[in-house]
Amino acid sequence: MSCAFLCPSFLSAEKSNANSNSDDNRFIREASYYEKLDHKKIRCLLCPRECVVDDRERGYCGVRENRNGIYYTLVYARPCTYHIDPIEKKPLFHFHPGSLAFSLATAGCNLNCKFCQNWQISQVTPEQVQSIYLPPKDTAKAAANNNCVSIAYTYSEPTIFYEYMYDTAEAGHKENVKSVVITAGYIKQKPLEELCKKVDAIKVDLKAFSEKYYQDIVKGELKPVLDSLVTMRKMNVWTEIVYLVVPTLNDGDQELKDLVKWIKGDLGLDVPVHFTRFHPQYILKNLPPTPLDTLERAKAIADAEGLNFAYIGNVPGHEAENTYCPKCKKMLIKRIGFNILENHIKGSKCGFCDYQIPGIF
Repeated sequence: MSCAFLCPSFLSAEKSNANSNSDDNRFIREASYYEKLDHKKIRCLLCPRECVVDDRERGYCGVRENRNGIYYTLVYARPCTYHIDPIEKKPLFHFHPGSLAFSLATAGCNLNCKFCQNWQISQVTPEQVQSIYLPPKDTAKAAANNNCVSIAYTYSEPTIFYEYMYDTAEAGHKENVKSVVITAGYIKQKPLEELCKKVDAIKVDLKAFSEKYYQDIVKGELKPVLDSLVTMRKMNVWTEIVYLVVPTLNDGDQELKDLVKWIKGDLGLDVPVHFTRFHPQYILKNLPPTPLDTLERAKAIADAEGLNFAYIGNVPGHEAENTYCPKCKKMLIKRIGFNILENHIKGSKCGFCDYQIPGIF
């Protein structure tokens, strides 16, 4: 996990100190999406789980608590990690290539992926990790002062710190800093629609194209994620997809064909899809890293279906890291890992044939 604490010089020492007290009022806000039930119970309406939570209990994510019939987030302005990353690390390849993103996360998640690379923060409660107090305005200033084009909500699952993300996106725009969301897309439609009005790009980790995989490996559901992707496109939020290709579990030809046909039919040909190499970690350690020929096979299936931007990820130096013009086929952006070596996009057009390249450049 490439996360670390940064301390921009304008932050006070008090704000940089770790604080794990869940009763600290700075971290507590009433949740935006829930309904009150009888006997002081509540039903959370933020994600598809719709947790019914008794008084003094928490939802599945571990960061939202019912207190006397009122539901609260316990991680408002409470990042447990923040770092400056290249936008290519997210990965977002068609959003200000070569720019920096002020990246942050709180503890918690509403899924439990067996291969999670950030399980040390996603699968714990706020009390189990060091955190700091970094309110939205200070987050926006930190991003601006560090020459970051965007703030990235990432590492864990941004849905579970929704209120903090929403307010920070607003604060960021006042500082001329954009916001990008790195998410599994497991969120209900109403909060997603409101979020889409505030952020500039979303990268969705589409874990597989089967309900069984979601149930067994992710502990979630596929359909809400597909619905989220359709909503993002309808609301004109720039969207990219990562598909982590896990050997024997989601790498079959038919599943990949069904996936790319769905993307073509429901999202369009211009949504970038990153077929990314799996590495064994967390609970899923019995499988090998994804063979390169599997990733190339996935890309070939996407190419054959006509997707314009199928990439291969976690294989630094591979030619499928690069961006090519769909019209003239010339290489527009040359990448090695997170580094850009060449960029021939002029404005938002191909520098060779003037073809309009989809994205935010």
